[in-house]
Amino acid sequence: LAKSNYARGELIVRESALANQAHVLIAGIARITCLNADKERVTIALIAPGPIPELLSLPTNRFDFRCEAYSDCRVGSLDWKGFDRITLNGCETAYRKFHHNDLKHWYRLLRRTSALLNLDLHERVALTMLDLCEDFGIEDSRGTLLTVSISQKDIASIVGASRPRITEHLAQMERDHLLVRQGRQFIV
Repeated sequence: LAKSNYARGELIVRESALANQAHVLIAGIARITCLNADKERVTIALIAPGPIPELLSLPTNRFDFRCEAYSDCRVGSLDWKGFDRITLNGCETAYRKFHHNDLKHWYRLLRRTSALLNLDLHERVALTMLDLCEDFGIEDSRGTLLTVSISQKDIASIVGASRPRITEHLAQMERDHLLVRQGRQFIV
């Protein structure tokens, strides 16, 4: 396993390299970004330590998916042949973990962006907060405490809205007692 360190904002890997190697986020938080219709780079997911999901890589792909360091990160990489040699005599748990991780992130993206579900912005923000709690939260007597400080700008990017609109919806969630702010952290 080749280990590398990345500072906040650094490019960890592009979509094409993800298909060639298994990548594991050992420490820190990574984010998956892509280009939107206006050719602006937006965050579509925050990744907790564990397998980095494989991203869509097509010759005509206009999205230019990337995995970048959201905080200082340590990433381990191993080519798939080496991964096969390690897991050849073992159980399929590692493959299942990578596959499940890919499906989880693609499912979340589909759920947030699909017109099929017809979710309004408030519901997309709520789902995103629950997803963040699943990956970065710890149980608290008041709910789930997000152990990392996520900016409203990043939440806006994930759900496809402006930061002022996210501020409104988070404030409404506070009034509805679905969310509590504790400094720069949230309790959901």
